[in-house]
Amino acid sequence: VPDRKTKEVISLHRHLDLKMSEVLTALVHASEKSANIARACKQEEALFQLLVQEKKSIEKNKRFVCDFKTLADVLIQEVIKHDMGKKFPGLEDHIFGEESNEFTNGLGENIKVEVCSTEEGTADLLSKVLNGNMTAAELLASIVHCGVSIEDPALEKLAAEIPQDTMALWVDPIDSTFQYIKGYADEKTKDGVYSKGLQCVTILIGVYDRSSGLPIMGVINQPFVTRDPDNLRWSGRYFWGLSYNDINICSLQNDANAASPAAEDLCGEGSRQKEEVQDGDNNLSAVISTNESDTIKSALSVVRLYYAAGAGYKSLCAVQGFVSVYLLSEDTTFKWDCCAPHAILRSMGGGMVDFRECLKRKNKGNVDELPELIYNTPVNGATGVDRWANKGGLVAYRCRKHLDIIMNLFSDVNP
Repeated sequence: VPDRKTKEVISLHRHLDLKMSEVLTALVHASEKSANIARACKQEEALFQLLVQEKKSIEKNKRFVCDFKTLADVLIQEVIKHDMGKKFPGLEDHIFGEESNEFTNGLGENIKVEVCSTEEGTADLLSKVLNGNMTAAELLASIVHCGVSIEDPALEKLAAEIPQDTMALWVDPIDSTFQYIKGYADEKTKDGVYSKGLQCVTILIGVYDRSSGLPIMGVINQPFVTRDPDNLRWSGRYFWGLSYNDINICSLQNDANAASPAAEDLCGEGSRQKEEVQDGDNNLSAVISTNESDTIKSALSVVRLYYAAGAGYKSLCAVQGFVSVYLLSEDTTFKWDCCAPHAILRSMGGGMVDFRECLKRKNKGNVDELPELIYNTPVNGATGVDRWANKGGLVAYRCRKHLDIIMNLFSDVNP
């Protein structure tokens, strides 16, 4: 329990205006430390096998028959909370995610995973999770307590400020857990899009406005992008974006101080989207899940269609311009899946909308106001993880013109 002096410091920080450069830099650092943990757990297969356990029934994502939770998931989420809270005291109370921080080891002991004040303390705690495997525990603890060095001049140029008490975070420590566990390493891309494999794994950290629920900042980290053929070690990359008031900046821009290009300009970016756009034009493309309904697949048959794993990765395909949209008609994604990519897409002039609400409004002739996803309101009457589900599905887009044309393909679909 914090003492009086600590509480006063926390209270003071909550009302501070923070430099956006500091917040975004801290998010990027947290994502990269998280990526280091994810990579370390994959380097030692024997260690990784110790970490896998099935989720409790109330926490299961109903998309999968067997959905898994790993110690890497829990540890990464706790590292993000710890590091962001240490940098910005009080913010840790407004960081939310998919994972509970309780883990059951092979002896049936229920252990609360957290970052301790010292590396030795964290190692001792993790050794209990790992059934006394101190070597593995010390390796993980060393990464948890090791600083991360990143050079990103674009981040340092952000001069604007934001009140700390307006911010809250959604975290998905390892999106596409199934691909992470299966560990496909040699998948090939189709036009830059991976259908499965470790490349589909992402770490998602999104910041939203507590009042409006709209996303403000986002970081997507891909821990597994390229693998060294000699030592078989992976390297990754990250993407960030900021959309706050009239400031729109992202890591994909050459000049971080320049305003984000208009959405119409972004429509022309990407190697396959440069020509005049028309309904059903083959220059348009979409990425969806293999589990998507036949109705949706049929409606999208007039555009180039890709299949990929991971909600975060499919959103990243839209961010990178590999596809025009990422569309999901089901309610199998959650706030932690979407907050980070949504913020980046907004910084580029795009966004993420409720698919079924979009259909309803379009059918009623209301095409001006888009039903953007928001992140501060649970689903009324839902329980467990379903409280934070995107009940109407979603469409992630980088260009409003592309969104409108894609939605026209569903004129005969009942929302």
